[in-house]
Parts: sequence; C-alpha cells; structure tokens
Amino acid sequence: MLVALVANPRVRRLVRETVGGLPRAFWWLWVSTLVNKLGAFVVTFLALYLTAERGYSASYAGLVAALFGLGSAIAALGAGVLADRIGRRPTLVAAQLGTALFTVVLGFTDGQVAIAVVAFLVGLCNNATRPPTSAIIADLVPAEDRVRAYSLNYWAINIGFGLSAAVAGLIATHGYLTLFVLDALTTLICAVVIFIRIPETRPEPVAVAVPVTGAEPDGPAEPKVSLLTVFRDAPFMAVVGLNLLLALIYQQGSTTLAVDMGASGITTTEYGLVIGLNGLLIVVLQIPLTRWMEGRSRTALLIASCLVTGWGFGLAALAGSSAWLFALSVAVWTVGEVLNAPTMMGLVAELAPTQARGRYQGVYSLSWSLAAFIGPAAGGLVLDHAGPGTLWLVCGVCGTVAALGHVVLGRRTKAAAAAAAAVRSGSVTEVEPAKAPA
Repeated sequence: MLVALVANPRVRRLVRETVGGLPRAFWWLWVSTLVNKLGAFVVTFLALYLTAERGYSASYAGLVAALFGLGSAIAALGAGVLADRIGRRPTLVAAQLGTALFTVVLGFTDGQVAIAVVAFLVGLCNNATRPPTSAIIADLVPAEDRVRAYSLNYWAINIGFGLSAAVAGLIATHGYLTLFVLDALTTLICAVVIFIRIPETRPEPVAVAVPVTGAEPDGPAEPKVSLLTVFRDAPFMAVVGLNLLLALIYQQGSTTLAVDMGASGITTTEYGLVIGLNGLLIVVLQIPLTRWMEGRSRTALLIASCLVTGWGFGLAALAGSSAWLFALSVAVWTVGEVLNAPTMMGLVAELAPTQARGRYQGVYSLSWSLAAFIGPAAGGLVLDHAGPGTLWLVCGVCGTVAALGHVVLGRRTKAAAAAAAAVRSGSVTEVEPAKAPA
C-alpha cells in the first residue's frame, strides 16, 4: 500500500512541489530544528517540575515562567543585533550551546533564587535561536519560496513539540533529571549540525570605493540600520503590533484555557486530548493548507487568520462543560494559526532590509516574548474578574481588531505600490518637495 502510494505519479508531483527547490542548507536547518524540538522537554514540563517534583507553589512557578519570558524578550533584541553584526551561524551556535549548558545546570540547581536565575538564563539562550534561524531562512530561500520554507520549518517545530510532549511524561517517570539531560543533549547535537553543515549566510555589506580627494564616491554607502531604525519603521512596527495582539490571544491556549476547562469539570485526560488536537492538526494541515495558500492574497490570508483565530477562541464561550465544544474551538483557532504563522514570517522577511534581517526578526520575535510575559497575567485578570465568557469574547474582538488593522495596512501598501508603479511608468510626474520660504 505504502509502495503504491509513493509510486503514484500524482503523489510524487505533490511531494516535489511541496519540498522541492529549496537549498540543501535549509534542510539541514530543518533537521536540526526537528531534533531540537523532539528534545524540548524542559519548557513544556517546567511548571509541573517545580510544583509536583520540587514542591514549590504555583505562584513561584508563575514567577519562574515570567522570568523565563523576560529572558526571551531580552534575547529577541540582543540576538537580532548579534546576527547582523557577527553573523547568523555564530549567534545560533552560541545560543544553542548556552541553552544546553544552562538546561543541565537547571536540573541540578536547588533553591528558589538560584532556580529563578538559571531559568532566566535558559529563556535568554533558548529564544536567542529564533532571530538567526529566521534570518538564515530569509537569506537562503528566494522570496517566492519563503512562505513555503517558513511553513515547513513551523511544521518541524510542531512535529517535534507534539512527539516530545507525548513521551516526556514517560521519561519523567525515571526522574526529571533525565528530561533535562536529554533536552541538553539534543540541543548540543543541533549546535554541532549547524556548525558543520550550515554556512554563514549573512549578506556582505556593499563595498564603497574610497574616493580620491575631491572626487565623489563610486556609489552610495549602504545605510546603517540600528534597533532605533527598526522601531522607527512605522509600517513594520504596525505589523509587529498586530502580531502582538494576535499572540496575546494564542497565549490563552496554554494558560487560561486550562483553567476554564478545569473549572468546567473537564478532566485532565480530556484536557490533554483537547489541547493535543492543536499539534496534531498543525502536523496534518500545515502542508496542504500551505499549498492552498500559494498565489493567494497575503492580506486576505492575514485577515482571515486573525478572524478565525479570534473567534475560534470566542467559541469557547459556548463550550460550557462540553469537551467536544472545547475541541471544536481548538480546531478552529488552529486553522487560523496554520494560516497566520508562515504568512506573517514571509511578510517580515520581505519588509526587512537585507543587511538588517537579524534586527527585524528580533523585534518581530519580541512581540511573541512580550505576549508570553503579558498574556497569562492579562488573561487571568479578565478570567477572575469578568468570567470566562467575557474572556473568550474579548479574544474574538481582539482578532477582529487585528483583522481590521491588516485591512488598513493592505490598502496603504497597495496604494503605495500603485503610486510607485505609476511614477516608474511615467504616467505620473514626481512632484518636487516645496522649498521652505526664504
């Protein structure tokens, strides 16, 4: 049966169109990502380890999670700058070596202050891998294939997370230290693979010939881009702001959703099956939906993803004590996640200047880190003081606001592109800026 399926010409064509044409270095990066996420045990089970194994309070576990998120936020900016200054590969390798080291240290650390400090360092190093990884993909893959490449990378992340979550509980029965050691080992393997197999991809700065005294330079110098330049890029920061809004919604899937389901009488087994549906659907739907997305309007995809995500969470307001309705809610917002992730990553890569991809990816990653830091607390406050129905309706409203934001951005981008095309074609004459009065 399997042999016949592989031999089918239509299947082979679909596989070739899905995975073909991408650079070999991208596939080494893909493999390293998969291996890394297959061993990503500690982040998933950190809260359970601190409360069930070490006997600390839930509030302390929340504090550690917040410090982990704070480290991630700092890393998003710092790693982006380093990826542009010293290179993608050394930044990525250093981040993975640091993650491996501090993960092992965390497994042996005792004492509330010490654990909190090491967890901060793990978060710092762990999230420092995101900007250089995204920049490498943007460097390696042509613009027309980037959405497909980011989609495949996102697919690897979710395959790894899904499988690691499934086996981590079994491994933990032999002791949580085993989880820490295996997590560090897989991260170390990834660092070795990247060091050996992935070349440095940072674009070389444009060389400018030194002029003879009194002569003009051969060409314009490449503009320097700092973090301040990125934050002043209004269209890009609008995209980051809209992504922050959507990321705050996604954060409820791993925090307040569990609290609401537990209060509604949903068992832990049912919760595990419902939330596991998210990873399963991403693995199943990512590739076919990516093929469906090809050639479609990016703005329309982003609008649809925001609405489907927001009101997918909004469906939880109707779930009551039904695990099936909670599962339907998860299934709907997962479709929004599949539509949004690669499309947004492709947009960020397109907006980023070649010489500043690391910084731009770092600022984009910052929106996810801030959401991880703010989202659980904000969702918890709404849940405690206004109830679950209000929380899920707020998610729907936030998704709608994000969708309207993409409508406005899409129109402005389209108008700017049309004006530029008119100028290039000569149908519109560029107007000289008015001179200041003497």
